[in-house]
Amino acid sequence: MAHKAYKFRIYPNDTQEILFARTFGCVRMVYNHWLNQKIKQYKENKTNLTYTVCAKEMAVMKKTKEYAFLREVDSISLQQSLRHLDTAFQNFFKQPKKGFPKFKSKKHNTKSYSTICINNNITLSNRYLKLPKIGQVKLKLHKPVPKEYKLKSVTISQTPSGKYYASILFEYENQVQQKEMQLFLGLDFSMHELYCDSNGNKPAYPRYYMMTEKKLAQEQRRLSKMQKDSNNRNKQRIKVARLHEKISNQRKDFLHKQSRQIANAYDCVCIEDLNMKAMSQSLNFGKSISDNGWGMFTTFLKYKLEEQGKKLIKVDKFFASSQICSVCGYKNTKTKDLALRDWDCPKCGAHHDRDMNAAINIRNEGIRLVIA
Repeated sequence: MAHKAYKFRIYPNDTQEILFARTFGCVRMVYNHWLNQKIKQYKENKTNLTYTVCAKEMAVMKKTKEYAFLREVDSISLQQSLRHLDTAFQNFFKQPKKGFPKFKSKKHNTKSYSTICINNNITLSNRYLKLPKIGQVKLKLHKPVPKEYKLKSVTISQTPSGKYYASILFEYENQVQQKEMQLFLGLDFSMHELYCDSNGNKPAYPRYYMMTEKKLAQEQRRLSKMQKDSNNRNKQRIKVARLHEKISNQRKDFLHKQSRQIANAYDCVCIEDLNMKAMSQSLNFGKSISDNGWGMFTTFLKYKLEEQGKKLIKVDKFFASSQICSVCGYKNTKTKDLALRDWDCPKCGAHHDRDMNAAINIRNEGIRLVIA
């Protein structure tokens, strides 16, 4: 069995918006309350509160007058909040570098909650999504969902601009057959064009953030000068949020289209296993790398290939892709300087475009890894 999520925009009425706001608040309160309890328990007894203990104590809490408001929202969403907290602790102990779980802020945290489908308490039709405690919410079904897909869970979220979305997780029987690897493509990361492939193609990526940066700076400057908690400040905050949202949507649209074209045309795509966060910090290219969206692009490309039984191969980041001549195999150590965009091979005399040569070498290394 495999899982796939679809994200749809929903349009709640005024009453449903109030219920969503209450649920967001209750989920955040439960998460913060039990995070605080876990910290106290560990400091006092060096023991950890398990999910089962927290769930039992929360059931008792809901019967008291002080926490009676928890009964107004979906009970499963509160249990899911406890599960998320438990998962956060498990991830921390497995990989401490990810950081200790943090308290959720009312002002700066993304508003969302998750609930599970039990006994058909959640249903999806062409125009409406039925949710526990909320009822029928109007929904924009912009893409069809296969009838054989089984609804498992829903995550409701609200963007900073005020829009509501439902991310619906489905379970289905995975019958994808692995395809024979015949058509290979190598992609070399490019700061300006997103990538250069082994055929010499460059998508000419529009730098959406850079295009809107001047307008964004003006609106953010206006926001910074407005009185806090005023209506005008809230209107300006939404205006800034919508600008950021537009940039994000433009970037996602471009990356989805590029990844779909590649996934449909090739059986195996080879890329370098790059650490984008480290590159943005060490090379002082923070804005450029974030605007580029390479990490998001590779994520889109991977799942689109896997849906068709194809593969995404990652070549080691220390592989000298730009220093090796793709014709004769000679290694030129002088190409380490990033300012050097083309070079001639001293051994065979071939002229190389740095990015295209690297993409060809990445493709060849990927072929070697697949065959091996």
